[in-house]
Amino acid sequence: MDKPMIALDAQQQALTAYLRDPEHRAPPAGMDRARVEIYRELVFDNLQSLLSGTFPVLRSVLGETEWRRLLRVFLREHRCATPKFGEIAGEFVAWMASTPAGLQDGSWPAFMVELSHYEWIEMALQQAEAEPLPASDPRRLLTQPLRLSPLAWPLAYVWPVQRLGPAWRPSEPGEAPTLLLICRDAGYRVRFSELSPLAWRLLERIEAFPQLHGRDQLQGLALEAGIDDLDTFLANGQSLLRQLHNQGVIGPV
Repeated sequence: MDKPMIALDAQQQALTAYLRDPEHRAPPAGMDRARVEIYRELVFDNLQSLLSGTFPVLRSVLGETEWRRLLRVFLREHRCATPKFGEIAGEFVAWMASTPAGLQDGSWPAFMVELSHYEWIEMALQQAEAEPLPASDPRRLLTQPLRLSPLAWPLAYVWPVQRLGPAWRPSEPGEAPTLLLICRDAGYRVRFSELSPLAWRLLERIEAFPQLHGRDQLQGLALEAGIDDLDTFLANGQSLLRQLHNQGVIGPV
């Protein structure tokens, strides 16, 4: 590599380092300072524009100063693997979940990672390249293996993520996990709903044991839960299967 190319590469590396971490890195020597500052503002403002709309609750909980500090740490420490702007929010969530060194100062809310995932998951489902389950006969739910729609995602959180906000920032998680279901319908509308522990476990079992018929799933669930009145449980379980089928969450194979 000749000297001009080496000099250009060094200048580009210095510029990139400064744009990522202007508080600790110097701008490239010889570059116009005003122009460098324009680039710095553009990079940060574009990142903030990409992420602020996906995480409005997290932004409001942190406040503007801490939100900007969080984005600064992300920009400094993370190297995105995706070239798609729409996937950067997912990398942001994954980065926070990896407990990077820049977030280990103890000043961040303990629920921040789960809240960010909860806010991002709606966009992730909107972008999912999957189709709803085909129409099917609900009378087959007990006698055929069941499957979960690729557009229905059961979620479990330690924190009550759907209730968090600037006016309520608990320091301890709830006594029981928060169990949710996020679904996307044929019109690309996304909705969240709360699940009972038994309903959440049923959906988990359908994914874990796809070879089991609906009746076998309910009987296995009753055994796990230590249910004595099996007949009543199966009747209620059949109603739950029909409800989930009507919502497009499950269907027979």
